[in-house]
Amino acid sequence: MGVTVLQPYPLPEGKSGAHIIDQLSKRLLALGATHAGQFLVDCETFISTPQPHNGAPGRAVHVLHNSEYPASTFSIIDNGTGKQVAIVADNIFDLLMLKMTNTFTSKKQTKIESRGARFEYGDFLIKLGSVTMMEHFKGILIEIEYKSCVILAYCWEMIREVLQGFLGIAVGKDFPTYFAPQTIMTAMGQQQLHAKHNDIFEPMDTVKQYLEQFTNYRKHVALMGSMGSVPGGQQVVPNVHMSPSVAGLHRP
Repeated sequence: MGVTVLQPYPLPEGKSGAHIIDQLSKRLLALGATHAGQFLVDCETFISTPQPHNGAPGRAVHVLHNSEYPASTFSIIDNGTGKQVAIVADNIFDLLMLKMTNTFTSKKQTKIESRGARFEYGDFLIKLGSVTMMEHFKGILIEIEYKSCVILAYCWEMIREVLQGFLGIAVGKDFPTYFAPQTIMTAMGQQQLHAKHNDIFEPMDTVKQYLEQFTNYRKHVALMGSMGSVPGGQQVVPNVHMSPSVAGLHRP
């Protein structure tokens, strides 16, 4: 398990998701990558019932599955105030959630997934994901794993170069938002800035990045819905980490 980064891919005007994924697949194969099967990451969110009536935020349990870890269920519990608790369990956790209908209700209308082809390219594992929510296409997520590195700070430049090499867009030099410095509380009760990009990468970090991106897609759909209607096939591009000056640059 190496460092993994998620990169949303902006769709050019008038291009379909299937067309872009096919184009990116051909670029990878032309560079010497080999096809290595399929992958799937899905997320279902359960909210606490009944919802609080005093204005307090409700609790949510995000349940995710990653085909790279078929025997595991990843759960992230959000208390509504920004604090999260991450849990890795076996698949019996899914049955547990089904038996907690009096406490948590599934928001099935927001069930979301990213699925597509896996490619091996030297020390890299690259996945081209088509994101769908309720069977409607929402965008493209690129997952890239550098298998020979476990700390992002040591290999971010290499990952950037590989991304730019086949995506045809300039990726920003700053670390992705998930790895931005965080304020933590020390054992002495003091606040301290923590550089997450220096941490040893773990499988849960991949899952948390997917939840971050899935949440962005959901928020965009909710925002568009409040402004009017959202066409079923409309794609969204949340949190694209690339240089603004070349955001429209695509290879033919």
